[in-house]
Amino acid sequence: MVLNYIWVAFFLIAFVIALFKFLILGDNTVFMGVVNGMFDSAKTGAEISLGLIGIMSFWLGIMKIGDRAGMIGVFSRGISPFFTKLFPKVPKGHPATGAVIMNLSANMLGLDNAATPLGLKAMKELQDINKDKDVASDAQIMFLVLNTAGLTIIPTSIIAIRMANGSENPADIFIPILISSFFSFLGGMIAVAFYQRLNLFKLPVLLFIGGFASLMALLFYWLGGMPPDQIQLYTGTLGGIVIFSIIILFISYGALKKINVYDAFIDGAKEGFQTSVMIIPYLIAILVAVGAFRVTGGMDYIVNGISYVVAACGLDTSFVPALPVGLMKPLSGGGARGLMVDVMKTYGADSFEGRLASIIQGSTETTFYVLAVYFGSVNIKNTRYALICGLIADLTGLIAAITVAYIFFK
Repeated sequence: MVLNYIWVAFFLIAFVIALFKFLILGDNTVFMGVVNGMFDSAKTGAEISLGLIGIMSFWLGIMKIGDRAGMIGVFSRGISPFFTKLFPKVPKGHPATGAVIMNLSANMLGLDNAATPLGLKAMKELQDINKDKDVASDAQIMFLVLNTAGLTIIPTSIIAIRMANGSENPADIFIPILISSFFSFLGGMIAVAFYQRLNLFKLPVLLFIGGFASLMALLFYWLGGMPPDQIQLYTGTLGGIVIFSIIILFISYGALKKINVYDAFIDGAKEGFQTSVMIIPYLIAILVAVGAFRVTGGMDYIVNGISYVVAACGLDTSFVPALPVGLMKPLSGGGARGLMVDVMKTYGADSFEGRLASIIQGSTETTFYVLAVYFGSVNIKNTRYALICGLIADLTGLIAAITVAYIFFK
């Protein structure tokens, strides 16, 4: 519903601006330009979506191998001691614990198709032990906020979109997204812990946070003092090594478990093909609306207005063109994806703005949508402070994304 209002607003505002330019400023070409811009955007949306078919089919094929081999279970057992400390009111050994951990593990691994049903199952299990069925429990809020924080290990779709838009090294945003999404995750977790008065100073929690922080510190120490072009080269290479290692791990583990890895890959690849085709209407819809808005100058008015305020504060304004992606993401993932593509088409996939838009897209989540779907599935009416904590996670991720982008690519 939110995206519906945003979509209509893009068109109406574009029409008002075009009408003003035609009647007041005497621009006789403005309406022709808008129509051509919309047609071009529709063509771009279809081309990008079709360009995703190859990599999405390949990656979901690999993920299907991992899914059938039980990689989610292996990953879940590894992070179980950490997550159980965040849900103290869930009885030990309750099915809800396993469902929550499996969902968050699937999200981290990029297994979206597996993550959603696991998430709905987790909400149902948590609802079974919820004393007030109309009000979100502490455990449900923690689960939803960690879900919306979206810690991303493998940003599959973003890498695919960057490749489709001509990026020379589409995986160079792998490490920056991992870092900034971790801060988003951390921000959401701390916000909920504050409301719930949870003590995060427990060994499993400290080991998880400290271990990740140590890896980031080592990374920054290794890259410290390097010029931006070298940082881009090394981070892209490291991202490639990690991703290729995961692919080999999944295939090897699947073969070790004696599953038919080829058949599993084919089944997953079919899902990837369907996913790529399914997003065509959504991507075209938002790109056409954004295209009309941009051609009339509406997007420039917003960006220039924000740039003026940012410049008045004495700050660099290079990040401003990518900022609309972060503002849209909590409302609509599809809308944010369209804006990210628009930034890439305008500035280039390998420009600072294009890379930043990609990092922002991977560092925040569709908070309103996730809360609506998951709470709606169990008829929760009072979500308490879940939205506030989710937006805190989004804001933390946005700030981290901008900071990390300047460190790695500026």
